[in-house]
Amino acid sequence: MSEKPTNQANQQWGGRFSEPTDQFVAKFTASIDFDQRLYQQDINGSLAHAAMLNKVGILTDQELSDIQQGLRDIQTAIEAGEIEWSVALEDIHMNIEARLTDRIGITGKKLHTGRSRNDQIATDIRLYLRDEIDIICQEITRLQNNLADLAEQEAETIMPGFTHLQTAQPVTFGHHLMAWFEMLSRDNERLQDCRKRVNISPLGAAALAGTTYPIDREFTAQQLGFSKPSENSLDSVSDRDFAIEFCSAASLIMTHLSRISEELILWTSAQFNFIELPDRFCTGSSIMPQKKNPDVPELVRGKTGRITGHLISLLTLMKSQPLAYNKDNQEDKEPLFDTVDNLKGCLRAYADMVPAIKANKANMYEAAKRGFSTATDLADYLVKKQMPFRDAHEVVGKAVAYGIAQTKDLSEMSLAELQQFSDIIENDVFDVLTLEGSVNARNHIGGTAPAQVKAAVKRARKALTSR
Repeated sequence: MSEKPTNQANQQWGGRFSEPTDQFVAKFTASIDFDQRLYQQDINGSLAHAAMLNKVGILTDQELSDIQQGLRDIQTAIEAGEIEWSVALEDIHMNIEARLTDRIGITGKKLHTGRSRNDQIATDIRLYLRDEIDIICQEITRLQNNLADLAEQEAETIMPGFTHLQTAQPVTFGHHLMAWFEMLSRDNERLQDCRKRVNISPLGAAALAGTTYPIDREFTAQQLGFSKPSENSLDSVSDRDFAIEFCSAASLIMTHLSRISEELILWTSAQFNFIELPDRFCTGSSIMPQKKNPDVPELVRGKTGRITGHLISLLTLMKSQPLAYNKDNQEDKEPLFDTVDNLKGCLRAYADMVPAIKANKANMYEAAKRGFSTATDLADYLVKKQMPFRDAHEVVGKAVAYGIAQTKDLSEMSLAELQQFSDIIENDVFDVLTLEGSVNARNHIGGTAPAQVKAAVKRARKALTSR
């Protein structure tokens, strides 16, 4: 049987009103349909608040014990699916408080002493978001570990590097994967920095001006694992910049995942055929039996717009609000919750998928041979022979034009053919015109040489371990 509260609508605040709330308005203004997910945070906040009220002498030991047991029983009932949420009670706070009063009587009404739903919801969201940031960072770390493993495995797999989606210079697949790793490292740092501003306790700010009760905000902050209480009661209950900051960081993560998705989608096409994605992360066509569609990367790419939209929604929500709390802020939760849910899903999908990516090494290598990808290496070779770079650039440009006309790559030309463009070219030029020579020549930190890729992986694993 589901529990139903005996409290009537508006009982929590209806003393001022001469008529009940319109039924449509009650449903229109209620948030219980979506903020019920905050039940754990709401109960934790209430337990800390009750302990503080007991510490300062407002609640007796028996009253504290009754409240603690009542809240734990309610949590058990919620998790067993025995709670029937009431729209008439508007939100998670009043639903839980009404059931607490039903269970333990008038003592339940004392729990709200010295606090408001304004600081209560601000506290709940911060507790929720702090926990979710920790989970998201764990998923980023899992994805990065899998990228590092694959990068080490593919440290010597040569592929073309692109600018403007045109062949530029040869790189390795491992080097490319570590570029994705670096994007995610900055994403993790942004979230960790955001968490510092999330982890501040607004509890005790009450409606907007604090309370006349002798509360101990340091105590509740410590009980809830916050770094400190907030400094200003007006600001504490009214701003959602911490949620906006999180959504900004989430949008950047999704932008990075979208860029990765775009490359995976291109690379799985018949035109590139650089990689194979595992069948379990793809789907087929209802009409074309040959199709293997990269649905996971495509959906992640699509969800990026959705999450960026949530960021704009929250920025717009906050931009014109006067201090302090306004009902507008009820609209912060659904965009925030949806951002969290979808970001976690996208990261999980990628962390699961990356270890099973298979490189088509021969195709990558053949693609790197096309497009004169070692042209810059030839220019560098000439500069090392004391030719000014601009002159070297022109010489190589002419050699490339010749290669296009003859359908020959630079590495396929004879020494005599190359020397018609500069007589300082000698037989050692072929050491730099091969793909292997080109990749290995960039043997510096951040470079493409397989030894440097493996060193980067080693540094990456050390950094991940220290998180």
